[in-house]
Amino acid sequence: MKIKADYSNVPQWRELSIKSRLPKELECLDELAHNMWWSWNYEAREMWESLDEALYEEVGHNPVLLLERLSYDRKEAIVKDKATMKRVKDVYAAFRKYMDVKPDKKRPSVAYFCMEYGINQVVKIYSGGLGMLAGDYLKEASDSNVDMCAVGFLYRYGYFKQSLSIDGQQIANYDAQNFNSLPVERQLDASGNPLVVEVPYMNYVVHAYVWRMNVGRISLYLLDTDNELNSEFDRPITHSLYGGDWENRLKQEILLGIGGILTLKKLGITKQIYHCNEGHAALCNLQRLCDYVEGGLSFNQAMELVRASSLYTVHTPVPAGHDYFDETLFGKYMGNYPAKLGISWDEFIGMGRENPDDHSERFCLSTFACNTCQEVNGVSKLHGWVSQQMFAPIWKGYYPEENHVGYVTNGVHFPSWTATEWRKLYAKYFDANFMNDQSNESIWHAIYNVPDTEIWDTRMALKRKLVDYIRGKFTETWLKNQGDPSRVVSLLERINPNALMVGFCRRFATYKRAHLLFTDLDRLSKIVNNPDRPVQFIFSGKAHPADGAGQGLIKTIFEISQRPEFLGKIIFLEDYDMQLARRLVSGVDIWMNTPTRPLEASGTSGEKAEMNGVVNLSVLDGWWVEGYRENAGWALPEKRTYENQNYQDQLDAATIYGLLENDILPLYYATNEQGYSEGWIQVIKNSIATIAPHYTMKRQLDDYYTKFYEKQAARYTKLQANDNRMAKDLAQWKENVAERWDAIRVVSKDNEFLNNGGETGVKYKVRYVIDEQGLQDAIGLELVILKADNSDSEKKVFSIHPFKMTGHEGNRYTFEVTVEPDEAGAFVSCVRMYPKNNLLPHRQDFCYVKWLD
Repeated sequence: MKIKADYSNVPQWRELSIKSRLPKELECLDELAHNMWWSWNYEAREMWESLDEALYEEVGHNPVLLLERLSYDRKEAIVKDKATMKRVKDVYAAFRKYMDVKPDKKRPSVAYFCMEYGINQVVKIYSGGLGMLAGDYLKEASDSNVDMCAVGFLYRYGYFKQSLSIDGQQIANYDAQNFNSLPVERQLDASGNPLVVEVPYMNYVVHAYVWRMNVGRISLYLLDTDNELNSEFDRPITHSLYGGDWENRLKQEILLGIGGILTLKKLGITKQIYHCNEGHAALCNLQRLCDYVEGGLSFNQAMELVRASSLYTVHTPVPAGHDYFDETLFGKYMGNYPAKLGISWDEFIGMGRENPDDHSERFCLSTFACNTCQEVNGVSKLHGWVSQQMFAPIWKGYYPEENHVGYVTNGVHFPSWTATEWRKLYAKYFDANFMNDQSNESIWHAIYNVPDTEIWDTRMALKRKLVDYIRGKFTETWLKNQGDPSRVVSLLERINPNALMVGFCRRFATYKRAHLLFTDLDRLSKIVNNPDRPVQFIFSGKAHPADGAGQGLIKTIFEISQRPEFLGKIIFLEDYDMQLARRLVSGVDIWMNTPTRPLEASGTSGEKAEMNGVVNLSVLDGWWVEGYRENAGWALPEKRTYENQNYQDQLDAATIYGLLENDILPLYYATNEQGYSEGWIQVIKNSIATIAPHYTMKRQLDDYYTKFYEKQAARYTKLQANDNRMAKDLAQWKENVAERWDAIRVVSKDNEFLNNGGETGVKYKVRYVIDEQGLQDAIGLELVILKADNSDSEKKVFSIHPFKMTGHEGNRYTFEVTVEPDEAGAFVSCVRMYPKNNLLPHRQDFCYVKWLD
């Protein structure tokens, strides 16, 4: 036989994790490294840095990698260094004291589901505001010692790293994460083997490994499909955040919702409240419905329990921002579920439609969430109203202002986003109980006792820190990407910490209007090139890889920044992440936000700036509608002047230029002999004292408990007591009402006032006799009066007058109401009939409405 020149099979590589051995005295560091508590504890971060400053910077502030790469000699030297060892012991003692506190069992327990979490830049499982909010929420849940766990994904590639080409084109780079070098741990089963969750997809199963991130006292369970148990078609489910086509998006949402609940079941975890942070997680309610039905309940009985214990938070202000799936695609993966629930396919898919019987309408996860969650909320007061309007078609028979959609305005985690310099200053001057009572404005008023020089010195220290960070982090990139080295050197020299610095840093979507500042380049050039009042604008942010318009904005801003008159005055910083964000929200003087009204659901970067003495200049949209205080920042009006967006953009740009020229720059540069503006310091103090205390994550978490969790948990406890007795009774009552609803009829009526109108100051009685078809006082009546709004042709609810049940004979119930008009004008009116039951949390829970003539 002829001997082959080469003969080899393909290697089957297996992940092999080899841990760096630590001396016994340093073994506690491994525990510290694998708990994200260090990410919001500055003493811990300083301790990590002290072990090896250069290496800490090289590993991107990742303590797990730091410990892996520390040389044996360096470890031995640390053990012999008494000062360093004391710091290690002190930090670990503080950590153990924090961790050994038991959860507060007086507050309801919560399972939190979200597609992304911004805990720290070391673990790239976030893209933007939604992730930042979710990460902050878990940290505050830990600090507030509540009983909470969370579910998400451990993405292999996460969101992309951004770089710019020489002409300013965004380049998306996807770098794989090595999970074994991250501060996460494999979740093991009872036998000590890696936990695997089997998630049903069509006629096969996807296997998900489970990783645990310890976020202080909170466990965040992260699912991972990139393993050898799955096919090449399913391993990528958890590759990229918001990556792939719509089929992959549906696969991700099945994994998060259904897989998330199956994970908690395998871990033996049950909670009182299941919180869907955005519609991506809505299918967790589907799996919970299946579990209840499998346990012996009917679909309607199961729905009572699931709905009572579920909350949906929406972050998107327009319908186009929600996830919709064609029936064919949705049916491909979800076709088996109606049989599990005991309902038809049309009934099932109708739960995700505003019009359940419209077969042309796509299935919407957000609509499904609204139909399976007792409570729904927006993320600011204005966004709550926008969401009431957006979701109004789901609950026909009620006007937007009547439905139950509420709001909790977003906040930010104070320890994560407040610079160490400010935290030390607050600790020096504020009440000792400050961290436990962050929402108490009276405590923050102590900022007025801080000497102006300390405020100014703190601000300047952070501005210099930002400038040093920019020079240290971006010089090499700029030399590589921007061609002429002399131009880059000139740019670096022009970065001036003494200039007024304005930051505009966020996701580059067109509605955020990053282009607004460049509406009049000649006027802008005069502003930034005034030698007596220098100004620098710093831009940063990513556009979604599929958003050509957003990428075009970045390219335009980059091109303008390269023009001679704007070099060093307009600066674009690449790859906006949490580390850069922390430097920016504490280092600039003004935080600018210019969204198209009312498309900013909340926004939190401006809230982070508040904690650091940075003043906001923003359109009155999102959180700033509630946050703005006179003499504590600047605001563009909430209401639009023009319907034409181009005209509105021009007006808003002119307003910004005018504010800079006439108000902001004269105030900032009205310096005293010490070199600072006393008026500017007063604005900073006003901002910290009157705005910051209302936008902490502690306030937000407390709001969720008082507005939603506590009342839902109390109701859920009643419904499921005594073998779900009350849930079964309520489901039976609804079935009875639904069965007889169309047969309920008006026997007689006295509604002359409704037919002929009347006069102000005169009392009129309206009377209806209703045959309830044996339902026994199961309905209510109310007179709804509408009046045309002066601003548009839409009619708005003017007044609602509930009828009283004044008597009944058999099935016939008499209802009466007395109306005394107090305003003349043109109105329309109608009588609304609805089901009533003290067990209902609100009308939209059983949204049957009949309008009576």
